[in-house]
Amino acid sequence: MGTCQSALSALSAFLYIFLRRRSGASLYESLGLEPPPTPSATNGSATTNGHATTNGHAKHGHPHKPSTRFSKRALLVRYLQCSVFITSAAPFGFAALSYISYPAMVLGKSCKLVPVMIMNVLLYRRRFALHKYVVVAMVTTGITIFMYLGDPKAAAKHAAKQGTTQNTSQYASVIGITYLLINLLLDGATNSTQDEIFSRHRVTGQQMMFWINVFCTLITSVLAVLPLPYIPVIHLGAPGQTELGGALAFIRSHPDIIVPLAQFAFTGALGQLFIFETLQHFGSLTLVYVFHAAVKGIPNSDAFAHVHAKRVIQEKEKAKIKSL
Repeated sequence: MGTCQSALSALSAFLYIFLRRRSGASLYESLGLEPPPTPSATNGSATTNGHATTNGHAKHGHPHKPSTRFSKRALLVRYLQCSVFITSAAPFGFAALSYISYPAMVLGKSCKLVPVMIMNVLLYRRRFALHKYVVVAMVTTGITIFMYLGDPKAAAKHAAKQGTTQNTSQYASVIGITYLLINLLLDGATNSTQDEIFSRHRVTGQQMMFWINVFCTLITSVLAVLPLPYIPVIHLGAPGQTELGGALAFIRSHPDIIVPLAQFAFTGALGQLFIFETLQHFGSLTLVYVFHAAVKGIPNSDAFAHVHAKRVIQEKEKAKIKSL
């Protein structure tokens, strides 16, 4: 699924860049590997190789040395770093769902603001205003309280339905939470690296989307054809069996999966255009808040309203019984 989505996302980003490209721009410039040309100097002044001339008089100095801090190689390395983080985080997220419930997964993902801020500070020594730390703490606390207002007997009923004991359930929860924490840390490293790219390089969100998805497609394609041994979380198939062979065998036995797979890839590619546009203009903290707190709160608010209405009806029935 990830390979299909990343390949289609790279294609959609390339088409967007091609349709919105500047007239006369080269391919490297359109893809963000070359900075756009700077406007020429006024009053007869010009800048060439670090030497400025004003009114016909040359101002000599030391030869200009290009900064490797903003080089094309450094930019591609950052893109590759993001792709490695994304490719590594996805298996841990799916593996966590095998041990913890989906509401617990939503709770952890909704608190993603915390690892994003932590990784920004640890990896790139980026500091935030004091009010942002307060906002992150308040949002995380509010989402946690909201998610825990459900029925406390739901977990016990779910465990009884699955036939698991309390000790087994606790052991599974520890494993699931560990996988979830690893997933959140890798996601935080991804978002902090994306912020670093935007702060150091003059690129657009769609250019970043193209290169990250190209590298993700290459990484997952290579992993899919390699006969890897059994690796927990990463490769769960039989030793020596390729992921591609298992995927093709599953599609042959379940041909109905083709349409949902195409829908998953198409909607993911379309959504990433808006995600990277938001990331470019507002940063990762705003992006994470909108997509992991507000959006995920919509279905949960509906479920919470349903539970609240049910409790109100029960209280009214109890009042009628007492009156009788």
